[in-house]
Formats: sequence, C-alpha cells, structure tokens
Amino acid sequence: MNEECKVTIDAGVCKMKTIVYAKVNPETRMVNINIESDCASVLKMSLSIKPVCQYTEIESSITKTEIYKLADEVHIHAACPVPCAIIKAIEVAGGLGLKRNVTINIE
Repeated sequence: MNEECKVTIDAGVCKMKTIVYAKVNPETRMVNINIESDCASVLKMSLSIKPVCQYTEIESSITKTEIYKLADEVHIHAACPVPCAIIKAIEVAGGLGLKRNVTINIE
C-alpha cells in the first residue's frame, strides 16, 4: 500500500500535460499528492490539495470529493480529465484500485 502511483494526463485539445504523483504517508496513512502541469488552473488547484484519506475520497459522491470541490473552486473545465486522474491516483496509491489505464477515445 506504500507504492507511489504516477499518472500522466494528456488533456486533449488544450494540449496541456499533467503528471500526478500519489503516495501514502506510512505515518499518517493519508495520500500525498504532487502535481506537475502545463495548465495554470491545475497548478492553482494543486496548491490547495492537502493529504487526503483514500477511503473518504473514493467513497464520497463525485461532488463531495475534495478534489472535485477544489477543481470547481478554480473553475477547471467540466470536461477536463485531470480531476478524475487525481482520484484514480489516490485510489491506486491507497491500495483500493489496480494500476490499469483509463482511455477515452473520441471519434
């Protein structure tokens, strides 16, 4: 459960790249999130992300998660895949999900 999860996101037409690193702190058992991004909005959101409890974040409804609340506060585009990717990173780092790719194909 103390494995780092790295998620790389190519957001699509905006051409913004984001890398999310998630890792459980063995002392607090909370997931720490670090983000590198070309997107100013994602970077602004990342400054407010505090360590999160993987169980609380994953079990909350989508509008109640800390990540989506922060995304809303900085007005991240509704179709942006980054908040979802952060949640997936939390899920995997916290031992609640497997490292499997997620794909959206637009045709």
